[in-house]
Amino acid sequence: MTTRIPPNQRYLMDKIARMERRRFLHFATSSLCGFSMAYLLGSCSEKSQQNVKTSSASASSSSLGIKTKVLHMGYQSSGDLFRNQQVLEKRLEPLGVKVEWAQFVQGPQLMEGMRAGKVDVGSVGETPPIFAQVAGADLVYVVGTQRTQTTGKSTVIAVPPESPLKRFEDIKGQEVCFQKGSASHYFILRALQSIGLTIKDIKIKSLPTVEASSAFIEGKIPVWMTSDPYYAIAEKQNRIRVLRDSVGLDSPGGYYMADRKFAEENPGILKIIIEELQKLDRWADKHRDEVAKLIVKLQKLDEDVVARIMSRRTFAGRRGLSPALIAEQQRVADLFFEVGVIPKKINIHEALLPADLYAAITPPEIMV
Repeated sequence: MTTRIPPNQRYLMDKIARMERRRFLHFATSSLCGFSMAYLLGSCSEKSQQNVKTSSASASSSSLGIKTKVLHMGYQSSGDLFRNQQVLEKRLEPLGVKVEWAQFVQGPQLMEGMRAGKVDVGSVGETPPIFAQVAGADLVYVVGTQRTQTTGKSTVIAVPPESPLKRFEDIKGQEVCFQKGSASHYFILRALQSIGLTIKDIKIKSLPTVEASSAFIEGKIPVWMTSDPYYAIAEKQNRIRVLRDSVGLDSPGGYYMADRKFAEENPGILKIIIEELQKLDRWADKHRDEVAKLIVKLQKLDEDVVARIMSRRTFAGRRGLSPALIAEQQRVADLFFEVGVIPKKINIHEALLPADLYAAITPPEIMV
């Protein structure tokens, strides 16, 4: 390994060489050349090492299929944990990729951000991608979310405590507040079907959950579809009475979505995202107390509110885009068309990457 000689040592050696030039001319000259060469080679070596690091990062990016220098991630409040842990930054910065995060109030807004070119990858429920595809967005599904028998406890149809409505069936003819095109849209549709009603049997008021929260607590919204953390906040204030939750309403779950062009040019990034999500889910499931503390800090919520949230939250892991999951999502899209919520039938396969690419970016254990 070449050693760089500090300037002060080099000066001293040059002086010694001049003093003993006559007696040790050959030796001193050889030594001087050697030290000078070492100095020069030391500088070259440092530059060379920097070039090697740069080219190595470039080569890694190339082999992984990464062209971008900036990853624009979209998230909702539940994605704070993924952002806060900075697992993507740790994986991507050595490859020369910077990660930028943008928060959205709900899935439809995130999908619109992706359509506008402001988001490369983001997490939403089962419904927003369907509405986005109907609107002509060129996006693709990346990976799904596992569902469990208790998934859905954190999403509810509720009324104020003083409401005269006592049963879920009583919402017929009532104004129900939720964000159109969000996961709540599918939830209400299936919940109504379960008691023999249709979406036409209610009056829809479209409003993002974050904007409806205060109005509901004040008793200004008769029926509200909401989820944590707003559900837990209303619970603490004793300002909510649940008519039913979404357990058992056969949702295929949420997805990470990506802009198609970005996905095709950067499959290596998609692979890293899936790997880190899966690892984070496993970690979170085993460290629920630590996750609770993080949520208190990140979302600035009271500990008892977070305790309610964690009692309903699951970290079941990811689910690959298998034929079974694709079929489930197609069933949801077909239902929206059949009941007249969307104006045309869509094909989920048109919002997919090639099967061999999914096999390359998805861990085998979740591609079932």
